[in-house]
Amino acid sequence: MTASSAAPAELPDAAAPAGSPADPKTFVRTAFDLGDVVLRPWTRADADSEAVLDALVTAAADPVVALWNPIRATDRDAARTWVEARDDGWEKGTAASFAIRDAADGAVLGSATLRWTDRADGLAMIGYLLLPAARGRGAVTRAVAAITDWGFDTADVRRVEIAHAVENAASCRVADRCGYLPEGVLRESYRFGDGEYHDEHLHARLAKDPRP
Repeated sequence: MTASSAAPAELPDAAAPAGSPADPKTFVRTAFDLGDVVLRPWTRADADSEAVLDALVTAAADPVVALWNPIRATDRDAARTWVEARDDGWEKGTAASFAIRDAADGAVLGSATLRWTDRADGLAMIGYLLLPAARGRGAVTRAVAAITDWGFDTADVRRVEIAHAVENAASCRVADRCGYLPEGVLRESYRFGDGEYHDEHLHARLAKDPRP
């Protein structure tokens, strides 16, 4: 199943994000069925699962994640705090963070977050990470495509950006496959996990762009 055929399902039992119900720029907690992969909003219930916390600790220890997508999940307590922060993003209406899970056993494969950079102007950015064992099956590509389209369709997002270190070829491939056009190089724009500032490739999609 391709990301474009994802089946979003609003979660009516979840707490509504902050903001006026009349505000179209609102992230509503939603789940996605991508076939062998599902996307579900991070919630505080996930912070009670040892399996989830251990998966996040494993992710944080992976050299690729630690370099390009560092997360503060060095132990279960830190991972619990990380999960709670993702839930806070939903509550405050600032970010929509999804756990990427295996559809068969529910194992955590990674995470993807669409967050506002300028909510009033409809500008957002998306970021993602994947556990080592989950790589090579297109999970992140499908997740990014589904979440991007959902943001355009349901939250009045106008433009979404992806910025990644120029050395991070895997992230560049995700952006290309999801229809994010290259827009240039941001020089020494972000300090990554190695403590050094790296140049970044900037990609972006507009709501009016053709969908891949």
